[in-house]
Amino acid sequence: MELTNLIGGTAPSLSFEVFPPKNSANYESIRAAVEEVASLSPSFISVTYGAGGGTSDYTVSLAADVQDRFRLPVLAHLSCVNATRAGVRAQLDAMRRRGIANVLALRGDMPPGSAPQENWDYRYASELVAEIREYGGFCVGGACYPEGHTESPSQKEDILHLKEKVDAGCAFLTTQMFFDNNVYYNFLFKARDAGIRVPIVAGVMPVTNASQIRRIVALSGTALPQRFRYILDRFGANPATMRQAGIAYATEQIVDLFANGVQAVHVYSMNNAFVARKIKENLSEILK
Repeated sequence: MELTNLIGGTAPSLSFEVFPPKNSANYESIRAAVEEVASLSPSFISVTYGAGGGTSDYTVSLAADVQDRFRLPVLAHLSCVNATRAGVRAQLDAMRRRGIANVLALRGDMPPGSAPQENWDYRYASELVAEIREYGGFCVGGACYPEGHTESPSQKEDILHLKEKVDAGCAFLTTQMFFDNNVYYNFLFKARDAGIRVPIVAGVMPVTNASQIRRIVALSGTALPQRFRYILDRFGANPATMRQAGIAYATEQIVDLFANGVQAVHVYSMNNAFVARKIKENLSEILK
């Protein structure tokens, strides 16, 4: 099923994100965790991508296993940083063989201190989007950044590049995590004003580990509102209370998004079935 049939409708959509193992040694334990998340019957499951080696292969196999066993739509990530056209085509071939219909086209993280090279087959995600559209047979999504990409000189320029990505063939977008819903609403207004009409799925991360989120914020540039900083300061030293507070905060974000007409929310659950289950339970009546 193409995801635009789910996220563009009137019913609320709640999806979860998982990641594949880095090697075969922990494949079974990761698969068990992923299957526990899938058993919660989200609207779809998104499976992240590891560039190179076996990790990228595990993206396809894990996504296909979830799709086949749980009859859930899946979204397989595909990144192009330093990738070859032949390598991308091989991944698309593998996805097609396993019946995967949805791809999230990403540039991927650059190695520290480096920049896209002229001789690369793909320098930007928009080029990967165009390649997948030319290949055919996939519903293509892309990433967006409500607070602007860290490499972009301004949010205005970032949104102009986002429009290029949509024009290249993105049928929907998914945001990076944000912790202040007003950031999303403001971004949505600016994106629509720039002529971007595709569905924009809101990305929410339940924070259960204070040190982890501080590292993520440092890398992504995501701002933490003061009310969330108070939560980190008060509960961050105790894992159990931080987990409960983080789930409550994320639930509040999601309720507010649905209440304000947002139809699709994506939860960065990252293989944590406990967190995914609690979020789903907290929204049980809303999602009916």
